[in-house]
Amino acid sequence: MTKKISGIVVDPVGRCQFPGTLIIDQGRIVDILPDPGVTGPFILPGLIDSHIHIESSLLTPAAFAMKAVCHGTVAVVADPHEIANVLGVAGIDLMIKSGGQVPLKFFFGAPSCVPATAFENSGARLAAADVADLLDRPDILFLAEMMNFPGVISQEPEVMAKLAAAAQRGKKIDGHAPGLRGPELAAYVGAGISTDHEALSLAECYEKLALGLYIQLRQGSSAANLADLHPLITSHPGQCMLCSDDLKPADLARGHINLLVKKALGLGHNLFDILQGACVNPVRHYNLDVGLLQKGDPADFIIIDDLSEMRVGATWINGEAVSRGSRPLFTGGQTVPLNHCQAAPLQVEDLQVKARGAQLKVIEVTDGQLVTAKGRFAVPAGSTVIKADPRVDLLKIVVHNRYQPAPPALAFVRGFGLKQGAMASSIAHDSHNIIAVACNDTDLARAINLLSDGGGGITFVHGEEQWRLALPVAGLMGLGSCEEMAAGYSALEEKVREKGCPLRTPFMTMAFLALPVIPALKITDLGLFDGERFALTDLFY
Repeated sequence: MTKKISGIVVDPVGRCQFPGTLIIDQGRIVDILPDPGVTGPFILPGLIDSHIHIESSLLTPAAFAMKAVCHGTVAVVADPHEIANVLGVAGIDLMIKSGGQVPLKFFFGAPSCVPATAFENSGARLAAADVADLLDRPDILFLAEMMNFPGVISQEPEVMAKLAAAAQRGKKIDGHAPGLRGPELAAYVGAGISTDHEALSLAECYEKLALGLYIQLRQGSSAANLADLHPLITSHPGQCMLCSDDLKPADLARGHINLLVKKALGLGHNLFDILQGACVNPVRHYNLDVGLLQKGDPADFIIIDDLSEMRVGATWINGEAVSRGSRPLFTGGQTVPLNHCQAAPLQVEDLQVKARGAQLKVIEVTDGQLVTAKGRFAVPAGSTVIKADPRVDLLKIVVHNRYQPAPPALAFVRGFGLKQGAMASSIAHDSHNIIAVACNDTDLARAINLLSDGGGGITFVHGEEQWRLALPVAGLMGLGSCEEMAAGYSALEEKVREKGCPLRTPFMTMAFLALPVIPALKITDLGLFDGERFALTDLFY
């Protein structure tokens, strides 16, 4: 059945807008007819998130789609390495199956770093042969972010085999290189890397752009770089893409890539330069089967009344309306939970840190940043055991292997400001062991054991009180809607804030403290990790 949609057509390829009518048949735009009598609304190409981990939304792909389409998202380029670290290929298949039940276009990559490093234990491993098998599949579009940049630079055989597998199959390779500069950056890019979403400054971006990288401007829940990097939208429109990377459910409920477009417009950027990054560049770079409002394209577009507000009135995918206003026009499919949790129970005695020196290394957190600093704490003279001290914001941090019985890794952190209780989660990037931050060992043990016994989730414990959000899908995702998961997650965040934590995203900030590929000081289940030396390090100076 032929359909006609009229409005002000915003053409991102021709970089013009005009009154016209789309003629749609069999899911494609068969013609675009000028129509001077049309006064509105605006018809824009559908928006694309060029780099995201769906798991961070706590939603299955199907549930994610039901909210994302209402914000004008028609496609996402997704790296499923979170669930792959827990369940391996079975987890990737779960994501693809869930995404296939809804109209949003999911383009999944083969995770390149499972685990992210050799300095941690995960629930699964993907060797070079496993990655090659994934890249042979038509439902795997690219090699996902190569976080092991030291391995690329030093040409580790296993790492290079993964890069070669992607190159031999003509599939793009995503990067991850925070702060990498100079000859090492040149070696990294020369190995076939094509994108980066971790740049921290304009100077770093300019160096990466000169080497041919696409810069993915990230505005996520934990890391938000658009305010610093937005000049690239105008200076290098052909090499920018927009992405969220990680988005908690309450933030997804408010908006998605449409909010980045709105912010960029408010900063004075040209609409067509913005759409180049929000639509055109992802399609061309990854060769996505997504329409750009051209004759013959899939009919993927959005309807907007007011460009300055970027509120989406309707979203169309493959010639069918999939949302109107804030309501999706489809239902999500069913997901059968898979999980992996065999952590050993902990006693308070297991969490003691014995004094072995005069200076303690401390992870120092900055709100809104994934990078951390290396701090010091002078151990009080005569101490035999070092305890958390909320009065000086010295809290204990633990990573506990949830895949097999093992002793916990113990360290200390500043920046959480928590005065009472313990927060814990089975979301700990990227191996997703149990991570916890606490003011005392009693609450700490209870919080960790609550997750061990329950198969994962997110929890806060204070004395006899406890609050928990269940995440039965790999300990990463729930089975509720975006609104339901946002309510549960926000309630836990609010409980932590009531106990003194000032961080904007306390649980997400905690989750990234286990990610050793981002400097400077992190912690894995094997111990404290120096991200600059890329090696495990002692707790004491």
